[in-house]
Amino acid sequence: MTDTSSNYQLICGMEVHAELKTASKMFCACQNDPFHAPEPNCHTCPVCLGMPGGLPVANKKAIEWTIKLGLALNCEINLFSKFDRKHYFYPDLAKGYQISQYDIPFCFNGYIETSQGKVRIRRIHLEEDTGKLLHTTVNGEKVSLVDFNRCGVPLIEIVTEPDIHSPAQAREYGKKLRSILRYLDIADCDMEQGGMRLEANISLAKPDAKELPAYKVEVKNINSFRFLEQAVNFEMQRQALVLMDGQTPAQETRGWNSHDNVTFPQRTKEDAEDYRYFPDPDLPPMRFTSAWVAELKNQLPALPETVVAKWQKTYAVEPRFAELLIESPAQTAWAESVWTAAVDAKLDVSKLAAAIVNKKLKVELGVTAPAEVVATFAATTSVEIIDEAELTSLVSEVIAEFPAEVTSYRSGKVTLLNFFVGQVMRKLGKKIDVQLIRSALERQL
Repeated sequence: MTDTSSNYQLICGMEVHAELKTASKMFCACQNDPFHAPEPNCHTCPVCLGMPGGLPVANKKAIEWTIKLGLALNCEINLFSKFDRKHYFYPDLAKGYQISQYDIPFCFNGYIETSQGKVRIRRIHLEEDTGKLLHTTVNGEKVSLVDFNRCGVPLIEIVTEPDIHSPAQAREYGKKLRSILRYLDIADCDMEQGGMRLEANISLAKPDAKELPAYKVEVKNINSFRFLEQAVNFEMQRQALVLMDGQTPAQETRGWNSHDNVTFPQRTKEDAEDYRYFPDPDLPPMRFTSAWVAELKNQLPALPETVVAKWQKTYAVEPRFAELLIESPAQTAWAESVWTAAVDAKLDVSKLAAAIVNKKLKVELGVTAPAEVVATFAATTSVEIIDEAELTSLVSEVIAEFPAEVTSYRSGKVTLLNFFVGQVMRKLGKKIDVQLIRSALERQL
């Protein structure tokens, strides 16, 4: 597809769903483990199956975790909130409605910083997940089956403002959000199994436009950050062609075909009125105190972005390495102990971090004793002391043995310096600081 999107500015907001890993489901006591259930529909009860007389009871832990996420994302917290019924009809929704939140979500007005600017969080609300449809063949006949093990699993939805202005920023935002969810230890975010789903609301506007476009296209259920970036990029090209033809893209929901790298129409997009929201009469409204919210905030660990900045300033650890060593607060604490021990041993922490990430050291992250990590690194990087006169003599011998290479080096082929370093090290037969050898060679060459 020809790139025609440069005439327009991307206006994109994200909706991300993530399943919380509480022990039980959102509104009943059924086990919350849809991906490892021994058989379909075994983790179900009258409540999550929507049977008459089944009364929901809200999962307190899921509510706490939702508010903790909001605090980690710089949100304000509603001290009064409630659950609402969102009505729509689909085979994987037994009740004919989903218990969700409409006008008073738990969290609002937050943000995540990206390298391309701040992405504001409009709201974070808590709801229940739906069942899973399985399209298969039974006795030679094509059928659709429903597995309700996932129905009722706690599901948080994080909704942004339309602050994303490039496909790369959409990808960065999604990855940062997943990192925080995992770091708080509230969600596994297994995207292959649907534990985290990405949706992008995409439209285009002229660069000088003062108002938001009169339409948006939602691309739903994207299960990788690479696909997210590709889907946003494709929609920019597709919508630009429609706009250049004098038309307005249809406001609709589309899917992503990762095989052909295209989006495809699914249905026209609904408005809030279509869902006929009203407060759930079976679940009482909730009131929280400022003191309780402050207590939750005090329980938050230092978040990945803060840790990365600290390590870069204190230990000169590159962010690309730091980000791979802070999967959890426990692993972060382990790495901090390793860095402290390395400083005490007068070792280069930045090189140690690189060695761990690049697997040049055999260590088990979060498990191997810090003292053992430091000792192993010291042993592999230790160098012997050499007399300067001995080194000068060896360098002279190497230069004399390879006159053609010396001529090439002096003619501008400076990469030959590495060749000479190797020859000197071979003659030495022991490990010394490579920089000493390079300096000696450069002086004589």
